[in-house]
Amino acid sequence: MKRIVQILLIMTLGLLLALWGCQMQPGMMTFLNGANPASNGEVTSKKSATSDGANNQGGTIKTVQVPLGGSVSDQKTGQPIEGATIFHDGESLFSNADGSFALNKVDPNLPILVKAAGYKQLSVSLSENPKLKISMRPFDAKGLYLTHFGVSSKVLRNKVLGLINETELNSLVIDVKGDRGLLSYKYDVPLAAQIGAHKLPTIKNIKSFIEDLHQKNIYVIGRIVVFKDNLLANARPEWAIIDTRTKKPWADNEHLAWVDPFRKEVWEYNIAIAKEAAKAGFDEIQFDYMRFPTDGRLTVAKYSQPNNMENRVRTINSFLEKASRELLPYNVYFSGDVFGYVPWNHNDTDIGQRIEDVAKYLDYICLMVYPSGYHLGIPGYRNPVQHPREIVYNTLEKAKHRLGGRSKKLRPWLQNFRDYAFDRRPYTGVEIRLQIQACEQANSGGYLLW
Repeated sequence: MKRIVQILLIMTLGLLLALWGCQMQPGMMTFLNGANPASNGEVTSKKSATSDGANNQGGTIKTVQVPLGGSVSDQKTGQPIEGATIFHDGESLFSNADGSFALNKVDPNLPILVKAAGYKQLSVSLSENPKLKISMRPFDAKGLYLTHFGVSSKVLRNKVLGLINETELNSLVIDVKGDRGLLSYKYDVPLAAQIGAHKLPTIKNIKSFIEDLHQKNIYVIGRIVVFKDNLLANARPEWAIIDTRTKKPWADNEHLAWVDPFRKEVWEYNIAIAKEAAKAGFDEIQFDYMRFPTDGRLTVAKYSQPNNMENRVRTINSFLEKASRELLPYNVYFSGDVFGYVPWNHNDTDIGQRIEDVAKYLDYICLMVYPSGYHLGIPGYRNPVQHPREIVYNTLEKAKHRLGGRSKKLRPWLQNFRDYAFDRRPYTGVEIRLQIQACEQANSGGYLLW
């Protein structure tokens, strides 16, 4: 901890594992050339149907009807992991309280994908682990962020990589799609090319870039700014929030236009980008601005549907559910940035985000707990920038309580920049250390520095 503070002061950056019991549902397992595990299932035999009959003369495939189950546990403690996501051949399910799970159908040629908050994701081969005794390695991401243009600076990039190498930091967040709608790499998304989102790429070869980071044992998170998209809003104004005065795309206080969260075409575009990023090798896809706008002339913003809480919440939930489901085959974690006030409010904070709802679809909730962002403070702390540890800790505890104690789903963004809302004080290593202490005390799933 001392090492990271010293460096940050210098930087400006801010039941059985096979579980054959009666509770399991039957699945299909295929074995070659007469392999026949002990089971109560029905064994059938058929000729192998391949295009190369000469190489398969006399070969048979035996299909065994067996209840195929497994279990998931912590590699370090051996304790079962409840709520792990298991995905195989289009089927997804969660592990039970004792870590057990059962698959309804099995393709032995496809892996079992497993992920759980607080652990590294796994791809399990049935040939190497036929009993599906799955042991997961604990992992908390502790990362820094490089912007769309920052990642192209060799000097800045090397400083960040040096900081990760010399401290407890182990992760890097980079933009896939940044605040202005530009893509950092020319992903294979036709609409992105049509609207000019490829015009300023900052990474030449994304797969090579990620592979290099992985060789350094760095966990790589791809950030996608969703509904704040100046390029898409102006290129497809029929998909934009409209300003009732000008009949043109509505813009926020940064003079950047937003697309309408109700438009499913916008959902498809961002999910397509997320899939391409997942294919490129990112460990995690993180959605930012997955909400309705909060600044600018909101009274003149016109949407394709009535802008009320019921519609907002339903829309954000439906979008996240769709994105989560479509990302499952890629074995990536799915996270989203959520306002720091959301755990404190039981409405949708006027942006469509309710913590219990988004938690259903996100592997990690990245609460933006920047003290400067709490313009009204929190109970007991009217001036939040004077109390960075208390702001972070109390917000995480509030969120943890509402999530039934699932603290590892919480991986907050911490403030690593000068205050902008109260007294303009700099946030140095002292304030950063206090925020990190709060995360450790709340047992969060790591932290990210903004």
